Amino acid sequence: MADAALVLTGSPSLAPLLARGALLSPFKRPAPDAEFPRTRLVLPGLRVDLARLAAYERVCGFPTGEDALPLTYPHVLGFPLAMRLMSGRDFPLPLLGLVHTSITVTRHRGMPATGAYELAVRVEGLAAHRRGTEATVVTEVREGGDVVWESSSTYLARHGTPRPAGAPGAPGAPGEDVRKPLPAVAEWRLAEDVGRRYAAASGDRNPIHLHPLTARLFGFPRAIAHGMWTLARCLAAHGTPDSCRVGAAFKAPVLLPGTVTYAAEDGRFELRDGDERVHVAGDVYPA
Repeated sequence: MADAALVLTGSPSLAPLLARGALLSPFKRPAPDAEFPRTRLVLPGLRVDLARLAAYERVCGFPTGEDALPLTYPHVLGFPLAMRLMSGRDFPLPLLGLVHTSITVTRHRGMPATGAYELAVRVEGLAAHRRGTEATVVTEVREGGDVVWESSSTYLARHGTPRPAGAPGAPGAPGEDVRKPLPAVAEWRLAEDVGRRYAAASGDRNPIHLHPLTARLFGFPRAIAHGMWTLARCLAAHGTPDSCRVGAAFKAPVLLPGTVTYAAEDGRFELRDGDERVHVAGDVYPA
């Protein structure tokens, strides 16, 4: 059965959604077989706020003033719709503590910043993960009826779960992706306010990114960078063709302030710390 579509008249405000999700989080009971919202949220006639786009480009390292959306920017446009779904009573995973673990993005052609677009976001399903339950959220952007950009993001709610032998991520499990470190390209010193600057540009004001005091409430010694900022910063350095596919995994948090190494070779890239721990790893290849 096709998902029911709910057409919105405007982009939802993130602040009340964050508050609602936080209040409901203690009452959630995550499980891979739980029911989840089947509604597909649609926002037609969307136009980009160029001033906000310029702020995003500056904090992520993209060139400013070009009539082209950075590859990662449609995720920012779709995030309020995703938050509306994930903060609702019928979404079984708690919003507080939810971790963005991976994203796959396909851009079919260049996207003018002055274009008009239709956004659609839906929860595709839930799956068992070795550390809990993972939800997949799909975002599509259409222009003139054609899908020009689409993504699939996974979000993990951590909770106790059985770990059968041979499960993905278990020691010696088949399919474990072990790759040699990429050659270093640049060292980046990240300021303490990167999380607040990205939050102002993107609207994602999760408290773990804003200040050491609020980050400590969730078990982090300092504020951590947004995963999507780390990906955007890597792609700004790497470059992407108009038609491409990007896959990235968020492996470890980046503490702020801090120093990280950007490494890349051919279509691969990664961000790692001085101990060679990888924070984000991904690939770029033609669509």
